[in-house]
Amino acid sequence: MVQVNVKQLAHARGLPLPGYMTEGAAGVDLLAAGEAEVTIPTGGYLMVPTGLEIALPEGYEGQIRPRSGLAAKFGVTVLNAPGTVDADYRGEIKVILVNHGQKPYRIQRGDRIAQLVVAPVSKIQWVPSETLDLTTRGSGGFGHTGTR
Repeated sequence: MVQVNVKQLAHARGLPLPGYMTEGAAGVDLLAAGEAEVTIPTGGYLMVPTGLEIALPEGYEGQIRPRSGLAAKFGVTVLNAPGTVDADYRGEIKVILVNHGQKPYRIQRGDRIAQLVVAPVSKIQWVPSETLDLTTRGSGGFGHTGTR
């Protein structure tokens, strides 16, 4: 289990820390920590504060992911999914939500708005090369295999 230090800001006081909703859950649910109810208009987006600052260990990242229920029921998702929280970031985690639904979407303090998954990060080193290994796929992409 990875230990992550967390600081709860004043506007998040009284809210529980993010938790796993089931034993097999991959992510913890992030809560809206705004003081007042806000509404995302149809087609609009909004940065929602969580009231949390975290210190991830070196070699890990936080992935901000949509909640499937919000997407399926209301058309609300994370605009930059997945958002990334780098190990050296120490500011407040905020979630950029977008409303693709047909009605304005209201967010109240304490609503579960997204998930945070903590995952290891692989660092790369570029190796300049004039040629690359050949594969069957080659440069085919963007639907080259069709829809069926």
